[in-house]
Amino acid sequence: YLKISKLALAFAIIHSKPPGKSSKEYTEDLARTVSEQDLGWKWRVQVLEAEVLRLRQELLLNRISPRFCLENRNQDTSAEPVLGQESINPTSYSSQLEDSGCDVCNDSAFDSLGTASVFHQSEHNVNTSKHWLERVPPLNLCHTSKEQCLTAPMHFLQCLLEIRKLSERGILQADFSELENDSFTICNSVSQLLDGLTVFYNSPKFPAPSFLTEGVGVLISLITDTKLSNHVLKKCFKKIEEFKKNLIQIILRNRSVNRFQALHSVSQTLRLLGRNSILRNSLISLLLSGVRQFAEQLLQAHQVQSVYDITQYENIFLLCMILEQLLQDETEESNSSSSDYGGEEKIKFLKNLDQVILYLSDEFPLFSLYLWRVGVLLNSGQMQ
Repeated sequence: YLKISKLALAFAIIHSKPPGKSSKEYTEDLARTVSEQDLGWKWRVQVLEAEVLRLRQELLLNRISPRFCLENRNQDTSAEPVLGQESINPTSYSSQLEDSGCDVCNDSAFDSLGTASVFHQSEHNVNTSKHWLERVPPLNLCHTSKEQCLTAPMHFLQCLLEIRKLSERGILQADFSELENDSFTICNSVSQLLDGLTVFYNSPKFPAPSFLTEGVGVLISLITDTKLSNHVLKKCFKKIEEFKKNLIQIILRNRSVNRFQALHSVSQTLRLLGRNSILRNSLISLLLSGVRQFAEQLLQAHQVQSVYDITQYENIFLLCMILEQLLQDETEESNSSSSDYGGEEKIKFLKNLDQVILYLSDEFPLFSLYLWRVGVLLNSGQMQ
């Protein structure tokens, strides 16, 4: 039946083709027309899905705190964002990305990403909080640019964080149990935020847009918030794990000449994610796996005297530094069970580690030193 249908379609195309055009050209024109129609329908579906999500977000905010949404409809649309505008310094961050990228900038230049308090708005008095409440910009998801597709879910999550903060101060009454009844909305919003961040980290702009650092701040605030983190981690843990894997691959696979500045910002994001005790263990496992696999590939290339990936060799040191910092943070926390972090990846990493270091130490002394330091931290945690 399928063969007969294809044959009938071919005859129909040949019979109806206009004069002066070959059957192949006419077929390509028809295919192009159908493809454009499919794209049009896909775009309409995306717009409708975005509108549905926007309405669900408004409904969820209204269920959590009706007064917040009532004030939200009478706000000034020119107002600046609710959260983090005063604490995040995009100028300081983006100025570092204007360099040629020949060296990794120092940590002090990335204070907007590297300090624990940077993504939390400074404490305001009651009047200031009411002022923010009256100036919340409207939710809007029907955008076309990738920048706006990132800012839309970020704005909803900012509103959620602001309600959380105002309810904690007694300014608003909020019922966050509604998050249990509508897991789709918050999951979809967090997923869109993570996808948007991944897109920008894959194709960084110079200087970096301010909403990129703001988006990272919203994500960190959600994860560290005592009341919201459980909802986010419980529903979006797999998506966050995928996001961390993507960031690691971005570091390993980036081959651009001016890459070190952008990769440093990605590494700072991984460090911030690792500050959460729940995310840290899985992140350590991912980093151990990445470093171990590269060490095995490098050892194999060294033994057979084959060419190795020099760019990936340069990039691996960022993962080593992140891993070392997270292991130090883990061992320094008095209430953590240091012997458990890393799991199976820890065992795989320590297996034959001395032999790997022995073979690589002459040709790759710096990488061997990092392997040894990571091994010392893993063994010290085990002894504790």
